[in-house]
Amino acid sequence: MLTAVDHVQLAAPPDSEDRLRAFYTDVLGMTEIPKPPVLAARGGCWFAAGPVQLHLGVEEDFRPARKAHPGLRVTGIEAYAKRLEDRGAEVVWDDALPGHRRFYSEDPVGNRLEFLERRSPEQHGPERHGPEGHGA
Repeated sequence: MLTAVDHVQLAAPPDSEDRLRAFYTDVLGMTEIPKPPVLAARGGCWFAAGPVQLHLGVEEDFRPARKAHPGLRVTGIEAYAKRLEDRGAEVVWDDALPGHRRFYSEDPVGNRLEFLERRSPEQHGPERHGPEGHGA
């Protein structure tokens, strides 16, 4: 029986660890967690925020996926989007998921990331941002 997602693995090109560390820690506010030594020798880096873990592994012929992405729940989505924008990340809002506010961004190597927050029952009516056609 499945009980939870342990982590999500994303790929990255060789020698991108410094850019990934800057983005995932400084921009997203995650904490780098140590990789086991046998895995650390392969390159890449791992990050966590509470129970959420993202693992970035080196792939020699890296090409970012155009549609595949992790969906990351956040609180205070407007402030979180502003945090990303203030640190130079692009934020693309998408209103196509009923009951949620969400936006997409990319890490420095082009991995697509979705950030979403459930709307409270008192939030209704049209969204502030128009749909961008980036639905899952």
